[in-house]
Amino acid sequence: MFTVLLVCGGLVGFYLLLCVTVLQLPKCKSTAKLHGKTVIVTGMLLQHFFAHFTLLESGNKEVLYMHLDLASLKSVRSFAENFLKKESRLEILINNAGLVIGGKTEDGFGRIFGVNHLGHFLLTILLLEMLKECGPSRVVTVSSMAHCRGKIGFDCINTHKDLGLGNSTLALIMLYSHSKLCNVLFTHELAKRLKGTNVTCYSLHPGAIKTDIGRHGNLWWRLFMAPILLLFFSDVESGAQTSLYCALQEGIEPLTGRYFSSCAVQNVSAKARDDAVAKKLWEVSERLVGLA
Repeated sequence: MFTVLLVCGGLVGFYLLLCVTVLQLPKCKSTAKLHGKTVIVTGMLLQHFFAHFTLLESGNKEVLYMHLDLASLKSVRSFAENFLKKESRLEILINNAGLVIGGKTEDGFGRIFGVNHLGHFLLTILLLEMLKECGPSRVVTVSSMAHCRGKIGFDCINTHKDLGLGNSTLALIMLYSHSKLCNVLFTHELAKRLKGTNVTCYSLHPGAIKTDIGRHGNLWWRLFMAPILLLFFSDVESGAQTSLYCALQEGIEPLTGRYFSSCAVQNVSAKARDDAVAKKLWEVSERLVGLA
């Protein structure tokens, strides 16, 4: 019995240590104000927190919700058109929405590829002129440390309009990883194309966060993930901190195009800063969304 209690006590102690070290994410300490500024945040969870942050820090009492289906290029174009008609300013765009679910978009792309990369790619391009006009402005794209496992298969993109094949749980996780690498490479190339403007851009890993990104997974997957999410993943407020940092922190403009985690710039592997692959991905994406 003593041994069992000792083991249990050790596990509890280890978990508490994790809570105050690895699982304790740093907070954004920016004092930037958002008076008179317009921010777009895709995806509901961060959007709710960013709206809350805006209300608390800047006194902004106007939060507008507009429908945007990133799985539909028509919806992305409609959103951008309506926004540009209704609003006169845009200082911050946060490409936050993401999913891990198989299937196809209405345009025939793999859903993960279409939502996590192509939809945000098109949205950013359509709003880029306003961002330039309203500078200094920022584009923040939420990636993931999963990008480290990703790769860009242009043959698969050209043949199947997707980043890979398969609908198993492992296949979907790999597709997600590929799409997150797309996010990092997109930001890398965007920074080059924005050189000389007053717009900067950043990609980031938000941390292991309790979101509903896997809500469409099967029952067994959700049952498996439930205790892991409960014990080892941080809450949404913690997960928003690096996004807020990239959107608001003063003095990070020289780091445009870089990747952040835990409110600090991080180095990435060679494949995540490959100029040739980033340029090709941009050109292929332009063609796929009908801009080239």
